[in-house]
Amino acid sequence: MKRFKILGLVLLMVFFSGCGKDMEDIETLEGIRYYETDKKTNNVVIELEDDRKILIELYPDIAPKTVKNFQNLVSKDFYDDVIFHRVIKDFMIQTGDASSLGRSAKNIEGEFKDNNIENNLSHTRGVVSMARANDYNSASSQFFIVHKDSTYLDGKYAAFGKVLAGMDVVDSIASVVTDSNDKPIKDIVIDEIYFVKVVD
Repeated sequence: MKRFKILGLVLLMVFFSGCGKDMEDIETLEGIRYYETDKKTNNVVIELEDDRKILIELYPDIAPKTVKNFQNLVSKDFYDDVIFHRVIKDFMIQTGDASSLGRSAKNIEGEFKDNNIENNLSHTRGVVSMARANDYNSASSQFFIVHKDSTYLDGKYAAFGKVLAGMDVVDSIASVVTDSNDKPIKDIVIDEIYFVKVVD
């Protein structure tokens, strides 16, 4: 009997070591378990300076160039200390302008229908999409999270992800007081964006 107990203990140790992560490394957000990783994945966490978090899933099958660009920026810590500079309640919250920090990103091709590229991800609540100027290929680093269904943007902007958890944080950001340029009176700062692996 003792031999079976020892064998069971060894098997458990092998199982957990094979997972590659200690249980204390695993975090939970709205029932979704995940852990931080240095590898590029299709899930990221936006962590604000006040420790609030938004978990996002990326869709490279829908917008491969957009996702690759975003992943590259995340891997370079591009979004560290960047603010949400444009907030419009019942529409969207926007961030990603790091110019004040001396950072810039190259323009990428706009992956949406009006630019002759199929993209079937609709701009419904929680969807993440690239901001751009009038030029269809002017998106670079700025992105927005849809606060309220805005399907009239479909075909005109490159949607590339969706919030899996943390829409309460999006709601709270969308509700802050802003100035005449839709910039929050009190800065809402991203501490960092990092890759995570969701645990099944």
